Amino acid sequence: MTIVNFLIGIGIALFGFVLQTSIGGINRKIVGRMQKRHGPRWYQEFLDIFKLLSKRAVSHGWIFDFGVIMALGGIVGTAMFMPLTKDILAFTNNGVNYDNFFIFVYLLAVGMLGMAMSASGSGNPWASIGVMRALTTMLAYEVPFLIVVLTIINYSGQSSLTGIMEFQQMAGNNWFLIAMPLGGIVGFICLMGMLGKKPFETYIAPAEIASGPMVEYGGKQLGMLFILHEISVFIEVSLFVHLFLGGAANIFEFLIKYFAVYTLANLISNVNGRFKIDQVVTFFYKWPLLMAVTQAVIVIYFGWVI
Repeated sequence: MTIVNFLIGIGIALFGFVLQTSIGGINRKIVGRMQKRHGPRWYQEFLDIFKLLSKRAVSHGWIFDFGVIMALGGIVGTAMFMPLTKDILAFTNNGVNYDNFFIFVYLLAVGMLGMAMSASGSGNPWASIGVMRALTTMLAYEVPFLIVVLTIINYSGQSSLTGIMEFQQMAGNNWFLIAMPLGGIVGFICLMGMLGKKPFETYIAPAEIASGPMVEYGGKQLGMLFILHEISVFIEVSLFVHLFLGGAANIFEFLIKYFAVYTLANLISNVNGRFKIDQVVTFFYKWPLLMAVTQAVIVIYFGWVI
């Protein structure tokens, strides 16, 4: 590994931030049109973030401050390993690509735990309730999602994202969204949970717990959390594109698939209500888990794929 690899990784993380912030702004316009209003300018999210970064912030102690830095650092580090296409990735050496799916599982936890530590350190009970709901939601959607991904890994014989991409792009193979339709549906439902889209928006629930974990944040710290959110969304949507939609042969294909997935999730979110936290857990441990196990049995024991 050289300094060039790290610079490429930082470039991918920066690209992910710019991409998702831009698409997020475009989606705000789309949702505005759905609701018969104009919506904000597509670049309004950039203005909001830069304005927050220019302001001072109130501190609640070193745990509160360090948790934000830990969370943002963990998410940026995770994004550095994300391939954009099978040829555009930061860490590769002698034909070995360091983009194993389990790297993302481990590193994403660093960002989430940093956020939980910081919010809990604020001392605000609303923040603690939001953290509890966020971690509970994460435990709910991760079980069916991991079952589906392990099924994909077992069938393809690959655990790296580029390897899974190349397997789907081989002649005679379909995208896993088509080859494993139950698994693809589960993957998209779990993506909605990862993104915090309704009906799985419970950990934010502005009308109930004053914006959840972020209630005590302002100024630079809130700006950093907005950056963290945008990069997290980039990671999660990219994972779905690579695992279920065959990845991308070039950057334009990646952008089209990315925009389609995120926009669909956003549109579905805006026509749904919100589950209570017990309903979130019950839902994920009922239908998605049942579908994920069924898909695993069909593929692993019977070898049936489309």
